[in-house]
Amino acid sequence: MALRTRVWSASKLLILVGALIATYILFAAASMRLALRASEVLVPDFTNRTANEASSAAANLGLALKVDDTKRTDTKVGAGRIITQDPSPGSTARRQRTVRVWLSTGPRSTTVPALTGETERTAQLRLTQNGFALTALSEIRSPDFPTDVVVAQEPPAKTPGAAVALLVNRGDRGATYVMPDLIGVNGDRAAEVLRQRGFRVAVVGSNPYPGIPAGIVLRQNPQAGFQIAPGEPISLEVSR
Repeated sequence: MALRTRVWSASKLLILVGALIATYILFAAASMRLALRASEVLVPDFTNRTANEASSAAANLGLALKVDDTKRTDTKVGAGRIITQDPSPGSTARRQRTVRVWLSTGPRSTTVPALTGETERTAQLRLTQNGFALTALSEIRSPDFPTDVVVAQEPPAKTPGAAVALLVNRGDRGATYVMPDLIGVNGDRAAEVLRQRGFRVAVVGSNPYPGIPAGIVLRQNPQAGFQIAPGEPISLEVSR
């Protein structure tokens, strides 16, 4: 009987200790949650404010402000004022969080820049910087203009517009030929004709082929029908 009483007393003690530990953990978690909430603030809306105004408002809430070097055009937000931000307005952020903002350059220019004579890369970069869209990029191949240079634009320079189409010269493609079928012809004669037209021809021998006279083309590279240009190498394998 005394043993049962001692066991029951010990059980009650363990239950009490467990309840105290659980209560401590619960209150600790609740306190931590309250502390985290106390360190959080709602991000205000900095749109249409100057950088100085936004920086002062952010500092009052324990936030830091960083102005991005990239500026954006906008028809509604004046130059030098904030056009967008990250985190967005109304979101929750911890104190000391940095809010990144972008400033407006004001309404974009509506006068199309002169791009004829510029390289393709330079022309596209100027369009992007001035807020113009590239609606089309067409190509020609001509020896009369430098390679990868804008030769025409629509609309013309110094006229109103919001988008531009460009015509770029890709350079002269040059003459090409269709590789003839040389199997069965004399290798030396074929090589001479091809060399006269600017091709580099190598004639290599092979083992004797029954019924085929020496010097006849047995194999060729490139194969017949391939497009080739002057200066490209051609290999002819002839019989011995």
